[in-house]
Amino acid sequence: MNDTPILDAYQGDLLDLAAEPGCGVDDPAVRFRPDGWLLVRDGRIAEVRDADAPPDARWRRHDWRGHLLLPGFIDTHVHAPQLDVIASYGTELLDWLQRYTFPAEARWADPAHAQRSARRFVRELLAHGTTAAMVFPTVHRAGVDALFEAAAGHDMALIGGRVLMDRNCPDALRDDAAAAERDSVDLIERWHGHGRLRYALTPRFAATSSDAQLAMCGALLRAHAAHHGGLYLQTHLAENRAEVDWIRALHPDARSYLDVYARAGLVGPRSVFAHAIWLDAADRAQLAAAGSAVAFSPSSNLFLGSGLFDWASTAAAGVAISVASDVGGGTSLCQLRSAADAYKVLALQGQHLSAWRALYAITRGAARALRLEHDIGHFDPGAAADFVVWSWAADALQRHRGALARSLHERVFAWLTLADQRNLAAVHVAGRRIALDAPLPADAD
Repeated sequence: MNDTPILDAYQGDLLDLAAEPGCGVDDPAVRFRPDGWLLVRDGRIAEVRDADAPPDARWRRHDWRGHLLLPGFIDTHVHAPQLDVIASYGTELLDWLQRYTFPAEARWADPAHAQRSARRFVRELLAHGTTAAMVFPTVHRAGVDALFEAAAGHDMALIGGRVLMDRNCPDALRDDAAAAERDSVDLIERWHGHGRLRYALTPRFAATSSDAQLAMCGALLRAHAAHHGGLYLQTHLAENRAEVDWIRALHPDARSYLDVYARAGLVGPRSVFAHAIWLDAADRAQLAAAGSAVAFSPSSNLFLGSGLFDWASTAAAGVAISVASDVGGGTSLCQLRSAADAYKVLALQGQHLSAWRALYAITRGAARALRLEHDIGHFDPGAAADFVVWSWAADALQRHRGALARSLHERVFAWLTLADQRNLAAVHVAGRRIALDAPLPADAD
């Protein structure tokens, strides 16, 4: 057995956040090391050094000077089957589900289609700079297996689980509480804690899960509280006004949409609620007290006309906020685009999102929301070496604008606003560079 460690040293402009930044453009949480050294030992970060402290000859050097090295982005809310319907025209949330989403998800009943689609989805995440994600697959057990298998093939940190729907959905996607529980227990045993994979109970939203199914989720959360740190819970919350009205009609005795989940025991420290636009102060206080997180999905909210997420009130209440793509309602898997759209949503409300807060929300802050800050989202020693190499400029306009920047924040903010996946130069997961140009077998259906 060869016990010789694998030592890699990457030189470039290193940028990460040591803690949650404030609202200003000058913040001590920002760690920027131009031409610094990122030292990776056996897939984990060993050390970060300044430019004038190069490693010794034992380390294999990788020259990325003139490039930006960031922790891999983390997407806390995205739908694997919805690549097929991204950029579909003309509807709001509830019609979008019927017209586009449910037909796309029904096709995952074919295991071969699910496997091809899952591999394509994971590859696209990586090709857009996302190295970890919390994902909705479909109601099909084979699709969940396919998603986890695709992520495990790259040693990705991925959270997902069988989507649960036993009412108000097409027959092809409807389950029942008993079958859903059997599948969920089997899938938990197979995947939760397998490598870097974690399981999330995934009721789509309160309209498509009966009280019995939501109660089953609460019972499983309690039963597995000590299993690899506990299960996750992911669902949708207060995304669209018509949706909120529907939930009120289905649950007239509940104080609010969130209260439907709370009564079932689903509001806890490993619960991530997508959207959370139409909440009141009591809802936000309840989320904060429970340690639950919100996945703000600005691109999707704009595209589907759902509303403007109130970051300031949510953050002031103490709720953890991450930024997510929500593809396919969102129009790009690139979290740079998600962050740029988040800036615009806040600007419409007289709020401001600095480059540092935006980057935190898709790196360390997202990891904290997922209870994974010990492992991803930053360059602290001991963290997994999930990082992405970006070009500072992919075209003449980006070069021109970057050259005019008068401060680091101005340079990074302009880059974040103008850059996209064209700027991506290399992706590493657990220290291993991912070959993004390798064709998938049987790539077309």
